[in-house]
Amino acid sequence: MPRTAALEVRTTSPVPRVADSDRRRTSASVVLRSVLEHGPVARSTIARLTGLSPAAVTEHCARLTGLGLIRESAVPRRSNGAGRPHVPVDLDDSRYLVGGVHVAVPYTTVALLDLRGRVLARRELKHRGSTEPYEVLARAADGLAELLAASGRDRPLGVGFAAGGWVDRDSGTVVEHPLLGWRDVPARDVVEARIGLPVRVDGHARALVNAERLFGRARGSRSVLHLFVGNVVDAAFATHDEVHHGPRSQAGAVAHLPLAGGTEPCACGRVGCLQVELSERTLCRRAREAGVVDGVNPMRVLAAAKDGNPVAVRLLRERARMTGRAAGLLLDVLNPERVVVTEIGVIHREDCLTALRTEVGAERAGSVVPTSFGDSVLAVAGGAVALDVLYRDPLTVPRPRTASN
Repeated sequence: MPRTAALEVRTTSPVPRVADSDRRRTSASVVLRSVLEHGPVARSTIARLTGLSPAAVTEHCARLTGLGLIRESAVPRRSNGAGRPHVPVDLDDSRYLVGGVHVAVPYTTVALLDLRGRVLARRELKHRGSTEPYEVLARAADGLAELLAASGRDRPLGVGFAAGGWVDRDSGTVVEHPLLGWRDVPARDVVEARIGLPVRVDGHARALVNAERLFGRARGSRSVLHLFVGNVVDAAFATHDEVHHGPRSQAGAVAHLPLAGGTEPCACGRVGCLQVELSERTLCRRAREAGVVDGVNPMRVLAAAKDGNPVAVRLLRERARMTGRAAGLLLDVLNPERVVVTEIGVIHREDCLTALRTEVGAERAGSVVPTSFGDSVLAVAGGAVALDVLYRDPLTVPRPRTASN
C-alpha cells in the first residue's frame, strides 16, 4: 500500500508545476497584449480588462519590465485628481526588433520590425532568374544580416519566415510551393544556420492573420479570415485567438476551389480554379494580351489604371469582383466576424474595394476590409511569425544584460 501511494505521488506531483508554468505564460501574454493594445495604461485598468488580480498584474508588469518589453510611462496620472499617482505602463519598442523573410514568386522581402509590428527597414531581393531554394535562402539570410548590422540595435529576438504554398510550421519546412518549384525545403534550418538566430516558419496567410489580430483592423475580432491573392492564392482562419493549421499545417489550401464564372484552364485538369483565375500571373497575361503593359509586374497594371487606361481599370475591377466571389464562398463556409483581403486592387483603389464588397453582398460587405499593412504587407508577413511567438510566450525573452553582469 505505501508503495502504491508513493507511486501516485511521483506520477501526479509534476502536474501542478506544469499547470502553474502554463498559467504564468498565459497571464504574461494577456498582460503584454493588453499593454500593446491600450498603453499607456494603468495597472489597475489592465486588471479590470484582463480579469487578473491587481497583485498578479503588478507581478507580471515587473517581470515584463525586467525583460525590457514594457516600461513605465513618463507622465503619472492621478485618479480623480487625488491620491497616489497611477504610473501607466507602455510597450518598450526602443530595445528589441525582429527580422522577417518573405519569399514570393518574383522576389524575397527581408525586413526589420519593432514590437508594434512597424517596419523599420526592408529590402527586396530579386531571384535573379533562379529560384533554387538554397540560393534564395542564402541571399535572404545575408540580406537580413546586412539590415541588422545597419540597424544600430543589437537585440534581435529572432527571425520569422513566411511563404505561400504548403508550409509546415512544426518542421520548419516548405513542403510544396509549385510556382517556385520547391519541395521539402528545410527553410528554418537553412536560415538559422546562416544567420545564427532562432527562426520560426509559417505560411504567409496565417502570419498575416496574426499580424491583423495583434496590430491591425482585426484586433478584438473573435474570428478572422484572411484571403491572400497574389501569384499564390491561399487563406487562413483564426478563431478564439488560435489560427487553424490542420495536420502538417496544410489548412488554407484554397487554390483549387472552383470559382463560378471562371474560364482559366488549370494544370489540375479543371477550369476556373481559384488560383489560376485570380493569380497576378493571369492578371498580367491578360493585360499584355490587351496591350496595356509589358512584363509580369502587376504594379504596372495598377499604374496604367491610375493614368486612366480603361482596360486596366476593367481588369482590376473584374479581378476584385472575382475575389469578392471567392471571399463570399469562404464566408458561407466559415462565417467569420472579419474578413481581411490582401489584393493589390483592393489595397489601392476604392472602386476595386467597392466591386469586391458588392459581390460579397450588402449584408456582409462591412465585415470585409483590405489588409491593414498596404504596400508593407510582405515585409510584415515574415516578421509577424516571430512577433506572434513573442506575444504568445513573452517569458522566453532573455533578460537584458546589465553593466554588472
